[in-house]
Amino acid sequence: MTITAPAPTIDPTAGPQTKGPLRRALGRFFENRAARAGLLIVVPILLAVSTYSLWWPFSPNAIDLRAINKGPSAIHWLGSDGVGRDVMARLLQGGRISLLVAVCSVAISIVIGFLVGAVASFGGRLVDGAVMRFVDLAMTLPPVIFLLVLASIAGTGIAPTILVISLLSWPVLSRMVRARLLELRERDFVVAARGMGAGLPHLLFRHGLPNCIDILVVYATLQIANAILLEAGLSFLGLGIAPPEASWGNMLNLARSTVVLEQYPWQWMFPGAVLVLTVLAINFIGDGLRDAFDPRSDLS
Repeated sequence: MTITAPAPTIDPTAGPQTKGPLRRALGRFFENRAARAGLLIVVPILLAVSTYSLWWPFSPNAIDLRAINKGPSAIHWLGSDGVGRDVMARLLQGGRISLLVAVCSVAISIVIGFLVGAVASFGGRLVDGAVMRFVDLAMTLPPVIFLLVLASIAGTGIAPTILVISLLSWPVLSRMVRARLLELRERDFVVAARGMGAGLPHLLFRHGLPNCIDILVVYATLQIANAILLEAGLSFLGLGIAPPEASWGNMLNLARSTVVLEQYPWQWMFPGAVLVLTVLAINFIGDGLRDAFDPRSDLS
């Protein structure tokens, strides 16, 4: 005689299986139409600027004396500039440089901001007071003047521009991290870890960092757009990426000439359009991530 196990029964009154917080956040993000539109814009731009050397025949600094100030054509899709360089190649190379500067500067500012905010929150009252007064001092400096002074001291080039932008943008993040970790340090698992002799590095990277991931992701996304604009502004003023290296900012610098502005609009119109489109798309993604990681979204 064989005994068969009864078939499992499903309770019709039981609700759906609860999703984890990450899956709920991703679901809210992809429900955001603006965030999806931002992804549809940013992903092709990233693919184009990272792979253009494989499929585009011109290099950004190659000079063709027969194509000086030529408009868009079948050979030069976006035209050429005043010395015969292909605008399409310089546009894609400029996007690569601008995005490289933005990502590296944001990564540095995240490291500085997280460490400063975390040390202030876990270091005790005296450390917290001293560190936050230094942050207050950094935030009271006029950002435009501070940026120009740093840029004039550091000089032009990719590395100095990354350094200047990263030193400008970390104080706001340090305050957000500190606010989150001040609440975290009173929780039972952190108190128990400190009672068992856990040191500051353990508290920062074992408990502090995982609980600040949402802040860091949203901040990084929005700050990348801001860093692209800062790099473009510095390069436009001649304090960022210097020619002959291409960037969206120093390509826009050509528009300072009224001749180029009026007679050769393709030399500045396409870099300006791509710059605006990229920054707008990244801001859409950042807003979508901010709404997705908002804990109040679970209550709505």
